[in-house]
Amino acid sequence: MGLKPDSWIRKMALEEQMIDPFVDGQIRNGVISYGLSSYGYDIRVAHDFKVFTAGMGDLAVVDPKHLATRALVDFEGDVCIIPPNSFALARSLEYIRMPSNVLGAVLGKSTYARCGIVTNFTPLEPGWHGHITIEISNTTPLPAKIYANEGIAQVLFLEGDEPCDVSYADKQGKYQGQQGVVLPRL
Repeated sequence: MGLKPDSWIRKMALEEQMIDPFVDGQIRNGVISYGLSSYGYDIRVAHDFKVFTAGMGDLAVVDPKHLATRALVDFEGDVCIIPPNSFALARSLEYIRMPSNVLGAVLGKSTYARCGIVTNFTPLEPGWHGHITIEISNTTPLPAKIYANEGIAQVLFLEGDEPCDVSYADKQGKYQGQQGVVLPRL
């Protein structure tokens, strides 16, 4: 048990559709890398974004229980510009289906991190499936570019000794089967 290698990821992607679409190997030439790596899978960011724009509406505070959707501007394209000291919500291009005995840990790519662009993810719980919602923060005082259809983060697959008693699917989690960019839910 433990961290799963490329051979296991490939088998689960091809036989169980754990990752769809699946790229067998690293694509690197001229792009931020994505695809299968030794002990993980580098996901891509899709082309649809919700860009946080503080000047929109009468926003005084960001509230996770009542997110002011008027402060989020929809954008679709190959390059998304995130304003200085702001963020965007996006989604993975890949649809992920987590086995009932595996947890996914998602870590941002160093190419973006080295530019002050930080990604944030929550664990992919056993039994969860959907597109991964991605929060991308621009911590710099300048606008930042995000490249759609290129790498954004790596998923590590951690297998438990046995399936959990109650999976995300069993508890009917509020983000089960999410598609598109999904905002916070209570």
